[in-house]
Amino acid sequence: MEKKVVIDCFQEGTFRYRNEYAIVVVDVMRATTTATTAVATGRRVFPARTTDEAFVIASTLEDPLLVGELGGNMPYGFHINNSPVQIAGLNDIHRPMILVSSSGTALMMSSAGSRGVFVACFRNYTAMAHHLKDNFDRVAIVGAGTRGQFRKEDQMGCAWVAEILVKSGFKPETPQTREYIYRWSGVGAEEARTGESADYLRNSGQENDLEFIIKHVDDLGTVPGLVNYELKALDKS
Repeated sequence: MEKKVVIDCFQEGTFRYRNEYAIVVVDVMRATTTATTAVATGRRVFPARTTDEAFVIASTLEDPLLVGELGGNMPYGFHINNSPVQIAGLNDIHRPMILVSSSGTALMMSSAGSRGVFVACFRNYTAMAHHLKDNFDRVAIVGAGTRGQFRKEDQMGCAWVAEILVKSGFKPETPQTREYIYRWSGVGAEEARTGESADYLRNSGQENDLEFIIKHVDDLGTVPGLVNYELKALDKS
């Protein structure tokens, strides 16, 4: 069977791929970076669509850590923002994390039921691509989208995974997929500084997350996959 990869965006896109594809969710700033960073430390991670769902999940866990943002603001009753820097700096990895974000975690959960659900960011794009090429013949890499836009950093993250798959023999399924791969091939993470998400982080006093994301590129071999509604580190091969 011919191997194919497609790049898409927004939650609606997942419904086109659930039956035949592995779905990779990309929300670089910041949900998939926060989730990947947490999973890499050995922390249990549970994505949630909403704060209500997060509190329900938390009620089933011992000493849970509520992490997230909605519209850029940390929800009432949560412990920390959707921040990879803050997660990386915590030593309480025994505490299971429930993560909520404006778009990324909803996209993860709406992808449940597909052949596989994974999360990728700048930190693990190579490891993710190698896991996918060895285990699947149909891959949809879906950007979370923010305020109706397919943000620059998510285009980059999607394209970097897809480029490795294409080099390994996958065929781009759409002209848009080819375009994204071509546009972002060889472009460094520094380019993400010029995007709207980067502007938001700077303007809201969260530039430390921006710096973390840009400076931590391809430094993890962690492949987080959604298993029974929990993100777990899967083997790379």
